[in-house]
Amino acid sequence: MTKLNIAILSYRSAPFGGGQGVYIHDISKALSIMGHKVDVISGPPYPNLSEEVNLIELPGLNLFQTFSFNERVKIFWKKERKNFSDIYEFLSVLLGGFPEMRTFGYRARDYLNNNNHYDIVIDNQSISYAMIDIQKLFPFIEIIHHPITKDFKYEMDQSNKLLYKFSRRRWYSFLKMQKRVAPKINNIITPSINSLRDISKDFNCDPSRITVIQNGLDIDIFRPYNEISRNPLRLITTASADVPLKGLDYTLKSLAELKKDFDGIHLIVIGKLKEEGHTARLIKKLNIQDEVTFKTNLTKDEIAKEYAKSSISLVSSLYEGFGYPVIEAMSCGVPLIAANTSSIPELVDEFAILIPSQDSKTQIDSIKSVIQNYDHYKDIAEKGREHIINTFNWLKITEEYEKTIFKTIEDFKNANI
Repeated sequence: MTKLNIAILSYRSAPFGGGQGVYIHDISKALSIMGHKVDVISGPPYPNLSEEVNLIELPGLNLFQTFSFNERVKIFWKKERKNFSDIYEFLSVLLGGFPEMRTFGYRARDYLNNNNHYDIVIDNQSISYAMIDIQKLFPFIEIIHHPITKDFKYEMDQSNKLLYKFSRRRWYSFLKMQKRVAPKINNIITPSINSLRDISKDFNCDPSRITVIQNGLDIDIFRPYNEISRNPLRLITTASADVPLKGLDYTLKSLAELKKDFDGIHLIVIGKLKEEGHTARLIKKLNIQDEVTFKTNLTKDEIAKEYAKSSISLVSSLYEGFGYPVIEAMSCGVPLIAANTSSIPELVDEFAILIPSQDSKTQIDSIKSVIQNYDHYKDIAEKGREHIINTFNWLKITEEYEKTIFKTIEDFKNANI
């Protein structure tokens, strides 16, 4: 099979902050293992990549490394040879926007205009104006994990305060761009049937242009560590604090009730707690400061070992385009209780307890059931790991990517004959 030069674009690729950095690491590694030459072209923060993958840094201002006005001004003034993208990025951030997708797109377009040796370009969910131009120059695929319209909806439902709603509208102003660009993209890959439906509806995209390819998982890292003892009252979840979409509030409320019946019960949250933020205030109000521990900046190995120490994994998300925490927990052989929403049922099949979203009472009852019948649910979890091995292995998924990539290249050549 022909070996390709592949460019993967990523407007930001934080290795420890959400699924984007994880996806960039895994898909670039998988394609390089298949023999392709892969360049990841990324804005800051930059990803951790396998040694066989080349990183090309496209530095923007990276203004979200700080929330200090003075520091942001210093970053802007220190930037040499400022261009339109720099000025737009600075002003937009000061006015409460998130312009990185748009400005990264322009920088990536300029880079590719001068480096046109790639056989295909894959963009990781910037859905920015420049992608329309890039699509004219190269065979092109846009990755859309899910439409960010869902994040916006749940954030707007979080509070009735006018200032909050105004700030959220300003932050999500990039959605206007994405709604204009997405219908013009010829080839889209998304990781779930649920996301396909939502992209078609919210972004007005032709579903025939969307291919569903699930994400993969490194099952050699996310595995049961049988030598590590599980704490029978240790719960674990992955949830960014103060992000309504992740539904952490409902798990915290469940924990507050469970501590009345289970002395020593504890929740590990893989995520960062914002001081004086909504989640911190809720924890204090529920009086569960001693029952919750937040852990952040963990490697994949460290996260897998946190699962190994835990007896129950919880996913309380209100929405998941593709839930990495779901398949990570299952691959580690941990009994899973997850919200029956969006893509989650597609991932778990029959190997998890599915409960209604935003339902603390049912979550409490399910946790009690697992604690009291642990051997039964542990057997189900072990079968769940086999399901992950068979369904989400990177060899199978990379072959699906290759099929779509080669078809995209062929269609592009035929269209330009």
